Amino acid sequence: MQELAITEDLIAAHGLKPDEYARILEIIGREPTFTELGIFSAMWNEHCSYKSSKKWLRTLPTTGPQVICGPGENAGVVDIGDGQAIVFKMESHNHPSYIEPYQGAATGVGGILRDVFTMGARPIAAMNSLSFGEPSHPKTRQLVNGVVAGVGGYGNCFGVPNVGGEVRFHAAYNGNCLVNAFAAGLADADKIFYSAASGVGMPVVYLGAKTGRDGVGGATMASAEFDDTIEEKRPTVQVGDPFTEKRLMEATLELMKTGAVISIQDMGAAGLTCSAVEMGDKGNLGVRLNLDDVPVRETHMTAYEMMLSESQERMLMVLNPALEAEAKAVFDKWDLDFAIVGETIAEDRFIIMHGNQVKADLPLKALSGTAPEYDRPWVETPPAGDLAPVPEIDAVDGLRALISSPNYAAKNWVFEQYDHMVMADTVRAPGVGAGIVRIHGTPKAVAFTSDVTPRYVKANPFEGGKQAVAEAYRNLIAVGARPLATTDNLNFGNPEKPVIMGQFVGAIKGIGQAVTALDMPIVSGNVSLYNETDGTGILPTPTIGAIGLLDNIDTDLISGLPKNGDLAIMIGETLGHLGQSALLAEVFNREDGDAPHVDLDAERKHGDFILANRTLFSACTDLSDGGLALAAFEMAEAAGIGLHMEPATTAQYFGEDQARYLVACTFDQAEALMVAASAAGVPASTVGRFTGHTVKLGTSEAPMAELSQIFRSSFAATVA
Repeated sequence: MQELAITEDLIAAHGLKPDEYARILEIIGREPTFTELGIFSAMWNEHCSYKSSKKWLRTLPTTGPQVICGPGENAGVVDIGDGQAIVFKMESHNHPSYIEPYQGAATGVGGILRDVFTMGARPIAAMNSLSFGEPSHPKTRQLVNGVVAGVGGYGNCFGVPNVGGEVRFHAAYNGNCLVNAFAAGLADADKIFYSAASGVGMPVVYLGAKTGRDGVGGATMASAEFDDTIEEKRPTVQVGDPFTEKRLMEATLELMKTGAVISIQDMGAAGLTCSAVEMGDKGNLGVRLNLDDVPVRETHMTAYEMMLSESQERMLMVLNPALEAEAKAVFDKWDLDFAIVGETIAEDRFIIMHGNQVKADLPLKALSGTAPEYDRPWVETPPAGDLAPVPEIDAVDGLRALISSPNYAAKNWVFEQYDHMVMADTVRAPGVGAGIVRIHGTPKAVAFTSDVTPRYVKANPFEGGKQAVAEAYRNLIAVGARPLATTDNLNFGNPEKPVIMGQFVGAIKGIGQAVTALDMPIVSGNVSLYNETDGTGILPTPTIGAIGLLDNIDTDLISGLPKNGDLAIMIGETLGHLGQSALLAEVFNREDGDAPHVDLDAERKHGDFILANRTLFSACTDLSDGGLALAAFEMAEAAGIGLHMEPATTAQYFGEDQARYLVACTFDQAEALMVAASAAGVPASTVGRFTGHTVKLGTSEAPMAELSQIFRSSFAATVA
């Protein structure tokens, strides 16, 4: 095939700026071939190179005694004792999911699962954080149904329990939904597999499914804003096959036991290009590939298409040549392709052969380790204005408004489409706080949560970043888990706009401060930028995925429900912060005021208090969106009993002050808890009682059965 002429339009279509193309000319000393242009485009786009964010990501705390492997590999790894480790990560599949909801979400799940088992871990849990436009938008219902079906369709068929997550709606996501997928796996701490190639002349082996044209240019598409050409981008969305992925996982884990794997890398964004370059770059080696040997499922594929295809369920590995026969036998057994497609070389070159022609010959380091890095101009987000007065309202009416909103109604319509019991180790089902999975054959369990409050981050990126970490910390504490580490999925608009870059910088600073104070280092993550349509960006959404450890599930787990007659005890101080609150948004259609301040010392102190006194209460939840009223209602509703709260102001019922928990305990337990709180210098107060069949907030009252029906049905009524 004759090479296409490189034109200004072709360069722009590949997402390369004129100065970046000039840099390419300087690096290689000539005009690139069409294939080489595609390779540079794939490796230098935002999605693969992190060129706008690397400067700030380096400021995040990533180490600690519990950390085995931090950012830079397929996923992060933390030690959970007894020679075992948890491998976990969160990644976005936002752009593909907006274009083609089912396959976009499905392949997002598939990609994050591969990141985990590529490192030698068997996946044990999945979560997802989903952000959609306002419910009345004409595209929202289609997106919700397609994305949820895609997440469930892939995860259920693959066989991994989906144990938690979050779903939100806001007009800022009308033109750009967010699909953030999380996965975690269990591995032996001394049997982690890495991606750095080693050894000259070692075979480079292609594993898994065949290569097709689906997903060509996907990473470049994910690094650009949307406009009215969005439908033309549909071919850049990959197509997933969870049954092939299941076989690929089993084959990969079996292969690792043979000793044949020197290094291994998932083929994700930018496919064969990114996986080969990253393996070579990390090992300080070059790579030569012969595309004639790549298994394909379509005829007449070009070198450009093969190098940039993002066909799913594929891996690349560097093989110990002495064990080639054993390795190939494993993949033959699982009816998957196993093909030697190249070799490692000593020179700093990335050489691509096809049809006995050199289609690319580039310095490998220039594609990855020395790719462009920008210090984008940024402006600090100005302080939020004062909160306008918030009228006193009927408290039950306020609660009713919250639980009838799809943002705060029960998400059972979503969770019921996911299999959370597969593998039979799920201890706590989705929808009631952090998910928990037992470590099979041990007394241990691991808790998982995903959190962020985007309206806080927009109003105050620094405090909003802190709050996302703090809420994840509280969710883990509330089930009795000791927080271990975090992964982040940083979703923002166009970083070339100083205002957006300022949001990113502020959030990073807040996240960094919080993970340090709460001893939850960032061990993996993903940055998703250019989440804009026609120049309108999403809310800044730095999602925090966090894991915690229960050393002994029989003694550590907090999973009970309130019992009739239990007292409701608040741990923490209520000042009545209503700025950027759920009540303000849902009842008054307002988003004003500042985000709540996060006192990290108080967060740590109150979390330690909860863990130290877990025998003095039967149930616990953290307070976040909707404040005391929503938290207390959710506890009571889950237990099927009523709730009587002390008379309070609107701000006291619905304020979103941080570092707070609500616990349920007997009278005797409450006495002991108050004594312990006083001794520890922790605020504690009785705010009500779980009793009867009604919800009574001060003088306002409604039957629990009526409110429960609203809570349980409103989400489906909106999206089904």
